[in-house]
Amino acid sequence: MTRSKTVEKSARVAVRDDGSLRLAVVADTHSAPHPAATRHLRLLAPDGIVHAGDIGDLAVLDELAAIAPLFAVRGNIDGHAPTLPDLLTLDVVAGEASLLRILVLHIAVDGPRLRVDAARLARAREASLVVCGHSHVPLIAREGGLAVFNPGSVGPRRFGLPIVFGTIDVTPTAVRLAHIDCETGQAWKPS
Repeated sequence: MTRSKTVEKSARVAVRDDGSLRLAVVADTHSAPHPAATRHLRLLAPDGIVHAGDIGDLAVLDELAAIAPLFAVRGNIDGHAPTLPDLLTLDVVAGEASLLRILVLHIAVDGPRLRVDAARLARAREASLVVCGHSHVPLIAREGGLAVFNPGSVGPRRFGLPIVFGTIDVTPTAVRLAHIDCETGQAWKPS
């Protein structure tokens, strides 16, 4: 199914009473998330889970939604999921105040660089963080005043890349992005 119009949604997630929030971020499950991914996600006890596309079998979303509220976008293999948006603007809020605006879309980087169209979309929506998938390459970067986060892939290993997911931790004073190794459950850093 080919669509000429981009489907866009917005959502809100509230910080806890102490001003903190943890989002787990996954992408590129391709119907087969790593067997340990669910266990590691449960142990993190996130306030929400973001799926940045290429879901595959939609039963993956049911598994994730059983852990925490789920926010998902369609990837380029998800034409069978017409109810999912192509773009999601996610506001992290305290009461009515927006603390962080995240733009979630599947394809936003070309190598380690933010694509011009993705940057334009983020700026138009006043987002300060772009979350994407597609490349399977974990990435934390800053470009043109925007933070860029690709959680990597928790799906089948591709090209020897790590099997990882991400976290976005919001505190009253900072936003921290990190990667977690699906095989060990430990923090992952590029070698």
